[in-house]
Amino acid sequence: MRAILVDDEKANLQNLQTMLATYCPMVTIVAASHKIEEAVQLVQLHQPDLLFLDIQMGKQSGFDLLNLLPEKSFEVIFVTAYDQYGIQAVKFAALDYLLKPVNPDELVLAVNKATDRIKHKTANNQLGFLLQQLKRTDFSSPKIALPQLNEIMYVAINDIVRCESSNNYTFFFLANSDKILISKSLKEYADLLKPYGFLRVHQSHLVNPAYVKSWLKEDGGTLLLNNGQKVPVSKSNRESIKSALGK
Repeated sequence: MRAILVDDEKANLQNLQTMLATYCPMVTIVAASHKIEEAVQLVQLHQPDLLFLDIQMGKQSGFDLLNLLPEKSFEVIFVTAYDQYGIQAVKFAALDYLLKPVNPDELVLAVNKATDRIKHKTANNQLGFLLQQLKRTDFSSPKIALPQLNEIMYVAINDIVRCESSNNYTFFFLANSDKILISKSLKEYADLLKPYGFLRVHQSHLVNPAYVKSWLKEDGGTLLLNNGQKVPVSKSNRESIKSALGK
């Protein structure tokens, strides 16, 4: 697998090169750059399979680099020192990222996932989705990428009724009655959707309050949703959920 590394700090480039050589021998580094303009030329010249891309690069960003490339058939693993807005957008696009200092286990996991994706496609639609989301001026209802085995579904946050955990998987229940199974934990989506008002009402349940019809007193506390479904509220969460719902 051929890779290009892009980071505005040479020390970070050297560190990542060393880690890849040590932990990911399947990756061949064909070029490295600390300048966006140079990196664009290198990507077009070498046509890599994988791009390790720093998000914040002085006054510019890794997203600026992606916008300068007309074709994006490569996979991207973002590398950043900050868990900021850019990373939030990356998460919504279901793309991989690494926080500095890079953890070897997380690096290996990200590379293995990229390898699997490279085997099954030619165009990285997730990158296009990410760049579209970054250009949005209306953030009231962004979309989220939900990766499945054979496809990636792009769902509006407002259309998610609730989420339910199933071991290390998560079921998404949508307003149109669709049910989607995702191979990620509920905690990951609870953290991602919390800024949009979603409530972790139970260890196994996450609910969009816009779809809550009423509070039922059965079993100590149960939410009745607009679609007729019932969701239990854990004892430890009852008072905070009541407060959040204005009950």
